[in-house]
Amino acid sequence: MDDSATRSTASQFFDELDTVVFGIGFVVAAVAVLGFVLRPDTAYGYMDSVNNFLWTALGWWYLIAMFALVAFVAFLIFGPWGNIKLGGDDEEPEFTFLAYFAMLYSAGIAAGIVFWGPAEAIFHYDAVSPFVGAESQTPEAAVGAIQYTFFHWGISAWTAYVVMALPIAYYAYRHDAPLRISTVLAPWVGIENLDGPVAKFVDVLAVFATIGGVATTLGLVGNQFLVGVEWMTGASVGDAGTVLVITGLTVAFTVSVALGVRKGIRRLSYFNMALFAVMTVATFLLGPTTYIMSIGTEALGAYLNQFITMSFYTGAGEATGGGVAGWVGGWTVFYWAWWFSWTPFVGLFIARISRGRTVRQVAVTGVVASTGVTIPWFATMGGTAIFMQETGQADILTVISELGEAGSGYPLFEALPLGGLLTVLFLVLVTTFLVTSADSSTLALGMLTTGGVERPSTVNRVIWGFLIGALASLLMVTGGVDALQAAAIITGGPFSVIALIAVASMGLSFGTERPLFLRDEDGVEVPGSGDVIGGAQDDD
Repeated sequence: MDDSATRSTASQFFDELDTVVFGIGFVVAAVAVLGFVLRPDTAYGYMDSVNNFLWTALGWWYLIAMFALVAFVAFLIFGPWGNIKLGGDDEEPEFTFLAYFAMLYSAGIAAGIVFWGPAEAIFHYDAVSPFVGAESQTPEAAVGAIQYTFFHWGISAWTAYVVMALPIAYYAYRHDAPLRISTVLAPWVGIENLDGPVAKFVDVLAVFATIGGVATTLGLVGNQFLVGVEWMTGASVGDAGTVLVITGLTVAFTVSVALGVRKGIRRLSYFNMALFAVMTVATFLLGPTTYIMSIGTEALGAYLNQFITMSFYTGAGEATGGGVAGWVGGWTVFYWAWWFSWTPFVGLFIARISRGRTVRQVAVTGVVASTGVTIPWFATMGGTAIFMQETGQADILTVISELGEAGSGYPLFEALPLGGLLTVLFLVLVTTFLVTSADSSTLALGMLTTGGVERPSTVNRVIWGFLIGALASLLMVTGGVDALQAAAIITGGPFSVIALIAVASMGLSFGTERPLFLRDEDGVEVPGSGDVIGGAQDDD
């Protein structure tokens, strides 16, 4: 690169920078990295203390907040606000539905799905939730195990992302607001005041949450990659190898995001979804097909029938001191906090690609379609893992006790016909889904720290990619999965509140644009206003 090109790149970086958000976010992230380098035990101890307080004393809050979001998105899908356009009334979507869904799904929780798909159900089968109330490793425990994987990865998880995406896209594409998280405050502070201290504070929180959430995923899935290498080669990579591998993955997703949405993220998302479908269908056909269908059907019925009860279940009978603890804290509260920590970057990314779509299209694609793809994956992987454990075809629980959760998928695929090929494909899927999720997050961090620029400079994205990769490596080396879970719970907490502010913002703005009931000039309700619910009313 010649000097003029170098100056141009550097000039773009500094010209577009939001110095307050970038500066505070960078300093805190760098301090966290240094803390884990210089005083790892102390840093992990502080983080663990905060985490324990949040999931025991405030775990109930995560449950209530998430259910409120689910109820609101259900209203958006079936109510009159679903017809509101995210852009001009005649504006067409920027991406085809296939490209849109592939990018949305790949950027969402897909990397985590690959990690926990073979692992979570077998965990719940062995250590049964008190809600299920079954004996360990029984048929009842098996159904409850699949049911809980649907609950943790289904409607609730995807709802949080949609709630954050919709108001950002609405204000950005209908009112020319910047593409950043603080845009959800627009009806409260005014679009012209989104550079004020409150808005800056929200964007800084978004940077923290994104770093924590993505570092959690990068660490978990990076560990799965490392375990796969160890499983296939028999060689342990150690702490140095952990850092090197996650660094390599960081370089991969940084290159992808530097190529942009169309060339990088979109193309890789197509590949991800194709390989994801191949792995699901192959495991379904080569595995215990009848058992998967039977247990999946029963678990789906239980999930739908008991959804509200599960959403409010705190395990109070198992807790101490009146707080949420034990099984619910370690699983459901962790997941809800993890999804909240991902809402800034996934919501911002969904907003970025949703121009020209309606509120209903985004909600249905983001929640219903995504859940519809997720459930077959967990039914297939979880059902196969439990069946193999029951029949003795693979001792997955022993592998997990030796190698951790990351090792669950490899004995599962190895026990199937074409096991060697499936194991390699699984390792590829782990890598590509991780790259897609991580590059969409660095793109979001770039937008957050540049005041909403749709295409942040490459320098900006490389900086954030490096920091996320470094933090993920250090969390894995110092505290493993426990440290990663703690990081997600801590950084996700504030966004449970901001997500509810986003709901209130939509209520104010959408209600003004499209009232719940038609009224005449005298304020009297007009008969037949139910037509609005069906979407018959045109925008003024």
